[in-house]
Amino acid sequence: MSNTPHELSAEFPEFIEKMSSLKVADKHFARLAEDYHALNRKVHAAETNVQPREELAEMDLRKRRGALKDEIYAYLKAN
Repeated sequence: MSNTPHELSAEFPEFIEKMSSLKVADKHFARLAEDYHALNRKVHAAETNVQPREELAEMDLRKRRGALKDEIYAYLKAN
C-alpha cells in the first residue's frame, strides 16, 4: 500500500501540457480527469486512514482508479 497520491501530472509527466489543454477543450477528457481525481482522493484518504475503509472496498477503489488511469492514458495516446 502506498501513501503517495497518484496525481495525473506525476503519473504522466510527458503529457502535462496536453492534459491541461484537453481539460479546457475536451469535455469528455475533463470528465475523465475529474473522475480520476475524485477516485484518487478517496483512495488516498483510505490509505492514510483519514477515511478508513474495509480492505475489499479499498481494493475496489484502487482497481477502479487503475482502470480509469488506463482509459486516460489510451485517450492521451490517441489524441
